[in-house]
Amino acid sequence: MELDKDFWEKRYKAQETGWDIGSVSNPLKAYIDSLEDTSIAILIPGAGNSYEAEYLYNKGFKHVDVIDIAKQPLENFHKRVPGFPKENLIQTDFFEWSKTYDLILEQTFFCALDPALRPAYTKKINKLLNPNGKLAGVLFDFPLTEEGPPFGGSREEYLTYFEPYFTVKKLEKCYNSIPPRAGNELFSIFEKP
Repeated sequence: MELDKDFWEKRYKAQETGWDIGSVSNPLKAYIDSLEDTSIAILIPGAGNSYEAEYLYNKGFKHVDVIDIAKQPLENFHKRVPGFPKENLIQTDFFEWSKTYDLILEQTFFCALDPALRPAYTKKINKLLNPNGKLAGVLFDFPLTEEGPPFGGSREEYLTYFEPYFTVKKLEKCYNSIPPRAGNELFSIFEKP
């Protein structure tokens, strides 16, 4: 299975988006609610319909970039949130992006990538973060399978990718997942030294 631009475009156009819960996820909403500085630069990679960006925008965060390899979810977002700056909706390959940020929000994008890309993902996140920048968000917590996306993984596996580049501030079971995902999500905060 080639998880390329065409794959994701087809999924969005056919509305085969079972991962899309239709709102900001509870763990990310709680984290965003804890942020005080609305001037920080934030990236949401592999954002899909990006309810997180909508929530940030409505809370006054103005420096939010949304990246997705597919055009359709960015168009969906623009229709839903027309006031959001269109130049901050970026259709590109995450691995080709080079701007830096104070915070990157992870809403299971890592688990949607081919697992072979996990080492490259952690290196790229490290490059995209400013010193003391954070990667915060949700990773799936179920056995890694060949079938996906999403692809699973475990806390122990994730640490092998993130510990070489980040200080692990948090990596624990989500207490506030939606019922269908209860027990299958980890909330993470990784800080770049």
